[in-house]
Amino acid sequence: MKRKIELLAPGGDVNSIKAAIAAGADAIYCGLDRFNARNRAKNISLNDLNGILRLAHKNDCEVFLTLNIIIIESEIPALFNLLNKVANTTIDGIIVQDLGVFYLLGKYYPNLAIHASTQLTTHNEGQIKFLNKLGATRVNLSRELNLHEIENLTAAAHENNMLTEVFVHGSYCISFSGICYLSSVHGGNSGNRGRCSQPCRDQYLSTAEGKNYPLNLKDNSAFFDLKELGNTGVDSIKIEGRIKKFHYVYTVVSSWRKQLQSLYEHNLLNCDNSDLHTVFNREFSNSFLKGDINKSMFIDNPRDNSAIHLAKLHGGATDENIDKAKRELYDKKTEIIHHVQEKIKKLSIEKAPLFITISGKSDAPLKVSVKTPDTVFTVFSSIHLTQIDNKKNAGGLGYEMLSARLKALNETEYFIKTLEVEIPENDLFMPFKELTLIKNRILFILNGSKETFSPIDIPRLQRHHRKKTSPTLSIIISSRKDLYLCDETSADIYFQLPNSLQNNCSTFLDIFLQNRQLIPWFPSVLIGNDYQTAIKLLEQLSPTRVVTNNSGIAYECHQRKIPWIAGPYLNIVNSFSLLCLKETFSCLGAFISNELKRIQIKAIQKPSGFKLYYKIYHPIVLLTSRQCLFQQVTGCKKDTIDETCMQQCEKSAEITNLKKASLIIDKSKGSYHSLYNGADFLNTDITTDIPDLFSSFSIDLRAIRTSTEFKTNTLGIVKLFENHLKGLPGSAEELKHNIQPSTQTQYEKGI
Repeated sequence: MKRKIELLAPGGDVNSIKAAIAAGADAIYCGLDRFNARNRAKNISLNDLNGILRLAHKNDCEVFLTLNIIIIESEIPALFNLLNKVANTTIDGIIVQDLGVFYLLGKYYPNLAIHASTQLTTHNEGQIKFLNKLGATRVNLSRELNLHEIENLTAAAHENNMLTEVFVHGSYCISFSGICYLSSVHGGNSGNRGRCSQPCRDQYLSTAEGKNYPLNLKDNSAFFDLKELGNTGVDSIKIEGRIKKFHYVYTVVSSWRKQLQSLYEHNLLNCDNSDLHTVFNREFSNSFLKGDINKSMFIDNPRDNSAIHLAKLHGGATDENIDKAKRELYDKKTEIIHHVQEKIKKLSIEKAPLFITISGKSDAPLKVSVKTPDTVFTVFSSIHLTQIDNKKNAGGLGYEMLSARLKALNETEYFIKTLEVEIPENDLFMPFKELTLIKNRILFILNGSKETFSPIDIPRLQRHHRKKTSPTLSIIISSRKDLYLCDETSADIYFQLPNSLQNNCSTFLDIFLQNRQLIPWFPSVLIGNDYQTAIKLLEQLSPTRVVTNNSGIAYECHQRKIPWIAGPYLNIVNSFSLLCLKETFSCLGAFISNELKRIQIKAIQKPSGFKLYYKIYHPIVLLTSRQCLFQQVTGCKKDTIDETCMQQCEKSAEITNLKKASLIIDKSKGSYHSLYNGADFLNTDITTDIPDLFSSFSIDLRAIRTSTEFKTNTLGIVKLFENHLKGLPGSAEELKHNIQPSTQTQYEKGI
């Protein structure tokens, strides 16, 4: 194989970064103390970053910084403070999830390359174009995709001058990334904030199938699929593991480096992945990649898999063999740790010293000689030194003044080791402006001919007076039997479409044509032909308005000039995301994320003419999965998901965690499996807590079989919500009485 593929490694701390470099990584992704999606990792300090950049670049390794979480309004000043500093480093890319951060980077920091995070759930061509319009130069594709889907999306990315990367080793998520709220709802630790507590890995009460860990997937490993992956054209293969220790990172990265070298040199793959079994794993699966989604992807034993694997090689997983394997693995781990420690202790993230000599005399340029461990260069002022007079911005060129003017050099990959001033006359001056130009020329050379970036002041958003409004009610349905509501209420009616329309496009087209007031609501996930069919529906229907949780549909609406509203699962949490949607994609309005609490919502400033929406009642979707969630719970006659499963399967089940909280698995025809909270979300407080902000409040009346029940009929519930929005006394209490049980924990805790 002639084409080189980037090997992208995790760096959760300094030692892991060093280990990845020593093992042969082409690039590393790492996070700082804030704003990254692995909050549980040790991460690195901003002070360490420049030294890491110098070490990595010296070893032909790039570094990508993870800012891949959603950013709430109060954090915007800290974000700007960070970006102002990062912009003057030699960082090779910024990994982003939040649409507001995309907007800010594109508008104010054009020198920073933007990478789209896996948290954006990128799985169709429209999303590629959406991200391209946002300025992304590469995208991490969804982990659920198969080789054919990766190939098609990589071709689309390359047509738009973007690179693609895919995860090839490490943890699988049971949910599509970015639209998992399980940790957020059950514990207040949002996965979209880097705080996922992994409740999907937890033990639950034994299911009917006798499983205790019904949501626990094996680990991803495409080790033996590298050649086929290379044939898809993908540009980078990514290893998961920023929470893992340095010996894990070294072992996995070195194994993949050897596999790549074998492919490059011999066009063959190694058949031995034994080293990967010596470090933490949950056993391995490549089933998503192969498009063979089956029950063998699950594992009900979350620990000791390395020992079990080794014991089986020694004759069987008996207690005696497992104990023996554990001792052997412990010795092996100790050996690896010592080996890696010897390698990484030679790698330093210390900044490189600068030896600076400044000289000059009257009526001559100021001369600044700079020596680094790698080079020597000289910078001259563009004007001559002159005698001090009463001119402004002037001063004597003493050591303290010159040291202060050059202190920004210490914020790079270098530090001033010595500064010698050889100016014999004490009454010479140079304008501060010229000294700044000299400093910037030095920075330009030290940063590899990269221009110095001036700090950006936080843009002041125009505060629009909130006119007193009467918010309308909108209703979400997904069944023909609820179409009668169109004649019974003046509320907007959104019709939720399934993830797959392939076999029913004409049916849904008829529903919308016969009920022109219906507003199409597109789901978060639309893969392959399902996405193409959704586009076909858009073309044939030409709706007056749509709601979409899928950015690919958003892009197509923008191109076709169809008014569109950003759905709640696009995770909109700040004012700059709203500006992004309005200015870049002509968006009509947006749902604010239900993960936010009152004070976080109240801080958001909406653009002029832009509408805000909020779901005040809905079954709480915890996650959506391409895997079958019934396999480990109630079982299924099929071991593997086939073409008929998506279209025909319609059932539900329940699992209960050890805290006795029930979770509902729901599968409707044409949709993926979803996990719902036992109690629905009901928030009547927001209508009075934050008046005059929202144009409409939505209620989700789809037939999701949770434990929440109505004490009156559906139309009665609608009338109760209409009364509440009119401000009728006692309406909130009446709603709570008629909808039980319910929760508004997310609104109380926020993120």
